[in-house]
Amino acid sequence: MSKKKQQTIAKRNRERAIEEKRRLKRERKQAQREAIRNGEPWPAPDADEEDELRPNLNAPDLPTPPVAADANGTSES
Repeated sequence: MSKKKQQTIAKRNRERAIEEKRRLKRERKQAQREAIRNGEPWPAPDADEEDELRPNLNAPDLPTPPVAADANGTSES
């Protein structure tokens, strides 16, 4: 008698995320095909969406934590 392994919730969530991504891509391509077929210009991706995906390299650095003092009360800088 063979036992089925129980699927983890994390694996199921990953699979759902992949399917959602694929579905959105299919919808986007379909919208592009319809726009081209109707003679409409296909818009470039929104700058807002691209900015959300990119790390902000111009963000200020986080403050550095203070250096802990040693047993004599002096800092090691």
